Amino acid sequence: MGRREPVANRSIIFPSFQDLTAYSQTPFGLNFTQNPQREEEVIPSFSGFTQGVYYSSSPVFACILARASLFSEARFQWRQFRDGRPGPLFGTADLAPLEKPWPNGTTGDLIVRLEQDYSLSGNFYGWRNRNGIMRMRPDWVTIVLGSNMDVEEPAAALDAEIIGYIYHPGGRNSGKGDPIALRVEEVCHFTGPTPDPTARFRGTSWLTSILADIQADKSATTVKQRHFESGGPNVAISFDIPDPQEFQATVEAFKAASDGPQNAYKRLFFNTAVPNTSVIGSSLEQMDFKKVQGAGETRIASAAGVPPIIVGFSEGLESATYSNYQLAMRRFADLTARPMWRMMAACFESVLNVPPGAQLWYDDRDIKALKDDITAIADTQAKTSAAAKLLIDAGFVPATVTDALDSNDLTRLQHSGLVSVQLQPPGTPSETPALNGNGQKQLPLPRFEDELEKALSSQDDD
Repeated sequence: MGRREPVANRSIIFPSFQDLTAYSQTPFGLNFTQNPQREEEVIPSFSGFTQGVYYSSSPVFACILARASLFSEARFQWRQFRDGRPGPLFGTADLAPLEKPWPNGTTGDLIVRLEQDYSLSGNFYGWRNRNGIMRMRPDWVTIVLGSNMDVEEPAAALDAEIIGYIYHPGGRNSGKGDPIALRVEEVCHFTGPTPDPTARFRGTSWLTSILADIQADKSATTVKQRHFESGGPNVAISFDIPDPQEFQATVEAFKAASDGPQNAYKRLFFNTAVPNTSVIGSSLEQMDFKKVQGAGETRIASAAGVPPIIVGFSEGLESATYSNYQLAMRRFADLTARPMWRMMAACFESVLNVPPGAQLWYDDRDIKALKDDITAIADTQAKTSAAAKLLIDAGFVPATVTDALDSNDLTRLQHSGLVSVQLQPPGTPSETPALNGNGQKQLPLPRFEDELEKALSSQDDD
């Protein structure tokens, strides 16, 4: 059944992977997979968020698309560590599951799937098989917990930990296949920067906190649609028709001639007295509809961590300039993209073969959207080149100068042993042979006088 450890003068059982497999294949799960104190599932419904928000809310769709578009441009490399400091990036064949997670799939495709699942459920589950990493629908996966302190309710125990995952083909109650138990080392589980405060290991979607704003935006869109369908604001018209049947017939005829967008702004004619007409409610201009809906879009973009100018929302476009866009993109990268990439690297690293002394890291050097303008790049390169020349002139080995400047760690500098002549006392002979850039002894250059004397001697001999 698993390992036994004495706790508080009693022995309890921590379920092993074999037990987990047996539980998952038992029709009723032996009260294990159905016990909320032993598992954590995705809430709220993943399909509910997909149908009710992703498919029907254009601001949410735009935010997720913007996030996925930037995130998917990154690559993953190994980052070397030396003396506790990060070093250069490098690649090995062990990165193949990320570079081609499934047939015709790329790292970008995997990240897009991760972003969709995370935004809509707060969780991404990837199964590492022999070929790559396959995405598992988050609402079909159950996190199974275990404990040595409380075997009945491990979720509340101090030493609770994940002992495995159970994948339910088609969903938990679909009946499409037997549940499949997976080891912890087979699954990469991503919860992002928004863990669920009520759960130990489960994440929550950033959409959860703005459901009211999403509903308000959808309602505003409905109001706009009804405005165009009705041809303008509501109008109350009073008729002087005592006969109820004649009144009803007049109303029906009026609606047929005036309702709908095709009848908008037509003139109205009556052959009976019209004592009074009045507008009910406010027009779109009176309610400042653009600002009302724009404020809702901005709140949604804020929760997504995407500046409105990046998504193209109205409030962002009002202040749209080239410099503002660059600042907004920098904020998007620094506070949204890079934390997500760092957490993605930690997630994927759990199912890869990591080289000694290295960790998985993201590589954003080739992302065009994060490139500053040409002037800023040239200025940075000029300052770096000046620093490199200064260090090399001071006698440091050129290769170590490049390494130190690239890693921003001056402790990696190695001195060649040569010092400037300005630091030597006058008349001091040079005892250290000059070295070239490869550390080899440099032969002295011939003097012009010596070469001239040789040339004259050869002419005399002739």
